[in-house]
Amino acid sequence: MPPVYTQTQLLIVGGGPGGYVAAIRAAQLGIKTTLVEGAALGGTCLNVGCIPSKALIHAAEAYAQARTQAAGRSALGIRVGGVELDLATTLDWKDGIVAKLTGGVGALLKKHGVTVVKGWAELIDGKTVEVRQPGIDPGEAPQRIQCEHLLLAAGSQEVELPFLPFGAGEGRVVSATEALAFGAVPKQLVVVGAGYIGLELGTAWRKLGAEVTVVEAQERILPGYDAELVKPVAQSLVKLGLKTMLAHRVEGLNAAGTALTVRDPQGTLLELPADKILVAVGRRPRSEGWGLERLMLDMNGRAVKVDAQCRTSMKKVWAIGDLTGEPLLAHRAMAQGELVAEVIAGHPGRFEPAAIPAVCFTDPEIVSAGHTPASAEAEGARRGFKVLQAQFPFAANGRALSLESPEGFVRVVARADNRLILGWQAVGAAVSELSAAFGLSLEMGACLEDVAHTIHSHPTLGEAVQECCLRALGQALHI
Repeated sequence: MPPVYTQTQLLIVGGGPGGYVAAIRAAQLGIKTTLVEGAALGGTCLNVGCIPSKALIHAAEAYAQARTQAAGRSALGIRVGGVELDLATTLDWKDGIVAKLTGGVGALLKKHGVTVVKGWAELIDGKTVEVRQPGIDPGEAPQRIQCEHLLLAAGSQEVELPFLPFGAGEGRVVSATEALAFGAVPKQLVVVGAGYIGLELGTAWRKLGAEVTVVEAQERILPGYDAELVKPVAQSLVKLGLKTMLAHRVEGLNAAGTALTVRDPQGTLLELPADKILVAVGRRPRSEGWGLERLMLDMNGRAVKVDAQCRTSMKKVWAIGDLTGEPLLAHRAMAQGELVAEVIAGHPGRFEPAAIPAVCFTDPEIVSAGHTPASAEAEGARRGFKVLQAQFPFAANGRALSLESPEGFVRVVARADNRLILGWQAVGAAVSELSAAFGLSLEMGACLEDVAHTIHSHPTLGEAVQECCLRALGQALHI
């Protein structure tokens, strides 16, 4: 049967953070908008990524603290009786949070008059998308949507190792999605990859009672962060009893499919028995399987190439979020989605943020925004300025001590001549909440004096941010 066509001004493929934010903002600006999503609204982040993983991390920490208190090791003098984990209830709680948020996204889209089409988008050309809807009789006429503007927000997907595919070993090999919903706490969990996803989930399951081993090909954990930031995390892993095997190369499953085979730095082959093997070696743009190649867009590898307004090489075709490459962060996608809606509506704007903060929700947390000391030194050498940096330890912060979290520090990086702040890093408990202050100071072009002479509430972790700048100026008060 011939296709049934509908028309819209803006058609968005993908209902993740970038897509749904773009849809809401476009509708606010009076643009007739249609959003196509094959799975649940909210995308990977809300459904099987950011939100459920942080819920699991919180539950694991609560359980670990209760076990510490039950064992009589609490410095606070708290003693409790026996502690049990009802994992099914824990997962139901986690899923309830996801359902609340995804339901909220749907309500917001409806409130703003966005047409949401449930189904998988197949690109026909730069103006037409065919929607494949599960459960529809193949004999029925296919639905096609034509548009003036096409926004691609298809996100990313987990990288699968060809020699260790998901589902291998009778379901033993899993992705991060499955690792958020184990039916029982695995006795032995092996994690392939010591990046932020592997360590976040590995730490959570260790706190829930699993024996966890993390295998990493490089010589240290979190290779994307500098060694000084990573040191408190590595110490925490040892304290938790989580084993790391660094500079080990994964070979695959053993013949029985019951263990992971790895080769150590000396070339010796080892077997690591495991109930579950979590492969967490990264994510890549979702650029295959939905007709993207038909548009013949300019690409950067697997990522769609865009300009500072998120325009692709085809007129009135836009792309945002993970589909456009690194950094694969939900808040980047949201900001890009908002920008595209405003540009389509005729507003000026470019996506040129001073910094995009990145957070690693390990124990303790890590946050980084803007230049690191190394990248700032390189920039200074190129442009002819010197760099200064300073740290303030949480061991000298009253709030951190009262939270039993003295580990870690805040670090600021600035130009030495005009004291313009170039970057921030922090490692410690709850430092993710400092990311907004870091991003704001960089976006506003703040100097060390601006932060140092702003009154910060006492007692808070934020005082460490102020004290860090004071120290950089040679005016430290509490160290």
